Amino acid sequence: MAKTNPFKFIQEVRAETSKVTWPTRRETAVTTVMVFVMVVIASIFFLVADQLMGYGIGLLLGVGG
Repeated sequence: MAKTNPFKFIQEVRAETSKVTWPTRRETAVTTVMVFVMVVIASIFFLVADQLMGYGIGLLLGVGG
């Protein structure tokens, strides 16, 4: 493996991080809200799916209805 000069490495890291486009505070807030909305939607979907499957299995086994 080739040895890299630590100072050159730090310079390269700084050069790469300067190329990064960081999100604004507003973009971060909007993305966070969207994640929470999707979590709520997924939670409701899986709750309904679980209830329907439980009801269906209960009917098949003759213990629900």
